[in-house]
Amino acid sequence: STPYLPLMPLHMTKIAFSAESPASLRAWLESHPDEARLTTRYLPKRHGEMAGGSLYWIFEHALIGRSPILGFEQRESDGRWHIRLAPKLIPVVTKPKRAHQGWRYLKDEDAPRDLGDGESSGDIMPPKLARELMKLGLV
Repeated sequence: STPYLPLMPLHMTKIAFSAESPASLRAWLESHPDEARLTTRYLPKRHGEMAGGSLYWIFEHALIGRSPILGFEQRESDGRWHIRLAPKLIPVVTKPKRAHQGWRYLKDEDAPRDLGDGESSGDIMPPKLARELMKLGLV
């Protein structure tokens, strides 16, 4: 018999388009006491696979942090959907990521790891450097 392998959560990526910096993104998230909400036109088709997943934020062409996904809720006024997020930004090891519109899926095995205790984003590659190395095909 084959051993039971737990399903890994599916994540999504989204550009932090209105954020001036990772600190401003963190401040926006933390300004919501219970949950932060993003609005999207459509419910992700694979939303059922996102239990335990996170939204990974893209800033300056790099994944810089994640917010756990709490669920999805349809707005009554216009049928759009809220992506419900934990109001925190968990820093991750910076990973180059091309810009895109809307959101995209991210498999768990492709997601960057969280920064460990004592690690800071200054200990890892800055997003601008990661982007330049990506353009050169070096990362």
